[in-house]
Amino acid sequence: MTTYILACFNISHPRPRDLYLMDGFDETVHDSERTPLLDQQRPKTKTPLDKLQLGIVLAGTICEAICSQSIYPYVNELVSTLDIIGGDKTKIGYYAGMIESLFFATEALTVFQWSRLSDNIGRKPVLMIGLMGTIISMLAFGLSKTFLTLVISRCLCGLLNGNIEIVVLGVMKSTMGELTDKTNRADAFALMPALWGFGATMGPLLGGTLTRPSDNFPTIFTGQFWKEYPYFLPCLAPASIVFVIFLVTGIWFKETVTSKPTTSRSASAESLVAEYDGSGKNPDDAHITLFNLLTFPVAISISNYMCLAFLNIAASALIPLFFHMPIALGGLGLDPVTIGYAIGVYGMGTGAFQILFFAKLVRRFGNRRTFIMSMGALIPLFLMFPVISLLAKSCGVFWGVWALAGILMCLLLVMDTAYGCIFIYVTESAPNRRSLGATNGLAQTTVSTARAIGPVLSTSLFSYSIRHNILSGYGVYFILTGLSSLALLLAAQLPVKTRAETKDEPEENNSDLVH
Repeated sequence: MTTYILACFNISHPRPRDLYLMDGFDETVHDSERTPLLDQQRPKTKTPLDKLQLGIVLAGTICEAICSQSIYPYVNELVSTLDIIGGDKTKIGYYAGMIESLFFATEALTVFQWSRLSDNIGRKPVLMIGLMGTIISMLAFGLSKTFLTLVISRCLCGLLNGNIEIVVLGVMKSTMGELTDKTNRADAFALMPALWGFGATMGPLLGGTLTRPSDNFPTIFTGQFWKEYPYFLPCLAPASIVFVIFLVTGIWFKETVTSKPTTSRSASAESLVAEYDGSGKNPDDAHITLFNLLTFPVAISISNYMCLAFLNIAASALIPLFFHMPIALGGLGLDPVTIGYAIGVYGMGTGAFQILFFAKLVRRFGNRRTFIMSMGALIPLFLMFPVISLLAKSCGVFWGVWALAGILMCLLLVMDTAYGCIFIYVTESAPNRRSLGATNGLAQTTVSTARAIGPVLSTSLFSYSIRHNILSGYGVYFILTGLSSLALLLAAQLPVKTRAETKDEPEENNSDLVH
């Protein structure tokens, strides 16, 4: 499983749920990257983790989760108050999706630029700039009263959140290598799902609960300011959390970028596990051009990753819109507080599910079969929307509607399992170790583009289907169901076994090598 661990230090933008695969996997490795000498020198006891430094690094992931998820409960209601829709609620999807997509689009544009800057001036100063910029952009979003100012503030948040995210991940590549070794690395990465789940839970809860404080908490928020800016408080709360992380980072975080190569434990580990051929050269250090990188394993893995990301973000954008829209227009007519709790419970559930079951599912069914089953959950997921809507139109929002909505969220939770599976495929598709970064960088660029397109396309199709009565207003779901079916066919083209599984086969039959 060494290849999985090495990949964590070369991937440019992994979603936290992509790292769930670390949990529960056996660290015993028998492959070409480890020499018999290293096996003999393997530490017998677990090295203690530097909890403070790791905590600061991992806390940065909370910023991305909270800042991206906190607007979902109220963004549709916010758009409905703008003059740009002219009182026509069927247009909400067009503009809400645009706001949601701009965050990911601008984030993708700046990922590599911030990464290069952090390599030159250090992780800490760039991370501090990003944290402070995100605070300002979140506060600006809460003070916005026009669509243009919403767009500008959300773009700023994406630009600077790309700063946070890539620097945090860049810090992971170096700091995790410096602060961990093979005896405790899995323990460190096992913290990722919990923190992502915390951020994905807190974001919607804060956004939904704190919306319109003068209405929901009239005895506390009595000033005219809270009536004029009803969405400032749900932006102030995430900004305050980011500010705390800003202070902690500024005081206690230690810079990891250094010109002394001997200070990096990860660099030392790389040199120790390098496999040399007869000429004394390391084949894993061979340079791979972009043309040579585009092999079939790389192309098929990235294609599946892109489809997964697109369909996932499309569903994630549709759910709050579906919950918000009036029942007559194909939704459930829920208030932001209820929407926030629903999405928050999902965020908490998906983290727990991945931690508890991902490794067991892969060991039981294999990586490819688990991925196909997870992708298969998308088809019933999109078909559940019109069923829930028709039931709500005929009987109102009663316990049966909530039961079906719970099933829908569970299907989305099962689909999330596909991330860990496709992460393994992308990692294993790299031609050699040196090309891991390029492979994951190419994958993330493609996936970031898909995430930018998904929200605006799905929510616009929602509005278009209602306005033009496409398939009784449910055309968007059948279109996405068709795309999910095509994605399932693409998933079937993945290799039956990854490179690591193929390597392990002969060793599994050798009792002298397997412990």
